[in-house]
Amino acid sequence: MTPNSAIPSSAAPAGAITIGGDMTVHRLGYGAMRLTGKGIWGPPADRHAALATLRRAVELGVNFIDTADSYGPNASEELISEALTPYPSDLFIATKGGWKRSGPGQWLHNASPHHLETAVEGSLKRLRLERIDLYQLHAPDPAVSFDASIETLARMRDAGKIRHIGLSNVTKEHVERARKIVPIASVQNRYSFSDREWDYLVDHCEAVGMAFLPWGPLAQHHKADEAVEAIAATRGVSTSIISLAWLLRRSPIMLPIPGTSSMQHLEENISAASFKLTDAEFAMLGAVVPQPFSLR
Repeated sequence: MTPNSAIPSSAAPAGAITIGGDMTVHRLGYGAMRLTGKGIWGPPADRHAALATLRRAVELGVNFIDTADSYGPNASEELISEALTPYPSDLFIATKGGWKRSGPGQWLHNASPHHLETAVEGSLKRLRLERIDLYQLHAPDPAVSFDASIETLARMRDAGKIRHIGLSNVTKEHVERARKIVPIASVQNRYSFSDREWDYLVDHCEAVGMAFLPWGPLAQHHKADEAVEAIAATRGVSTSIISLAWLLRRSPIMLPIPGTSSMQHLEENISAASFKLTDAEFAMLGAVVPQPFSLR
């Protein structure tokens, strides 16, 4: 639904955020999970298109790309390095570790110290980096001490293999426990207009100066989305643009990372960088209180 004139030449109008005190990026990134095969397993059906999408993201001013070793597994990281090396000097790559994969749609916890050490080394090799800009614990492992997982990443940071450490799929308690061990630069949890379970954690990140990377950032699967749809229809844009614009206005520490394997959807998402909700529209969306999110 986005008019061609609304597609920007850069993600820069979204503004900037500084992660960890020394990584300044445009506040609209790209998530590379969807570049892989069905069930986030194996290589993409169209490798050429996947590589082209990554290159187009950078052309549009995206300078923060998020991935994980479990996407494929390994395929997403390999695509990023193939498409973008040598990396532009202002491009930052974030990846994650803490899962093992056994098949399409299957995810198994493993955040043991040995697995994380191996995962960091593997990501460095696949991404062709000497140091990972932002390495995130993908999820706490119920079978492994959380402190032991964080201490492992802290050692890898001290060894110069990680620049900054982030957390994903965590609670405020996890965040504060981790911060007693090592500085934490960011949190990545599921969050969108219609899925606000982690509202309080967004506020906490803002209070302590950490970036918040919402995964699943597009409003979906909820009746509250009728408000998003109404504004989108009035403004002549897609609901994706309204969802991303709401996130960008929700907090200055918000760094959405919408993912897609479609060039058209990528350009549509990036156009949200220059789209502004009116005060009345933002107030209208703020008055809508979604019910607890549930998977279908």
